[in-house]
Amino acid sequence: MLEILSLILRDGDPGWCRSVPSWERGPWLETLPGLRRARGNPRPRLISSHLPVQLFPPALFRSKAKV
Repeated sequence: MLEILSLILRDGDPGWCRSVPSWERGPWLETLPGLRRARGNPRPRLISSHLPVQLFPPALFRSKAKV
């Protein structure tokens, strides 16, 4: 999924996918380094997570974020 979203984000250009590791393109929200990286990435952001949907704040589902 991360590869597909990375390609969509870069208009199909595979160069970014090949040159930037996946943990930098879509950092894991569950880790402190991942959270810091996600906050520093430009918008729109890709964020990876295996957290159950119930643990996300309700405000996330009222936002324009795609989950």
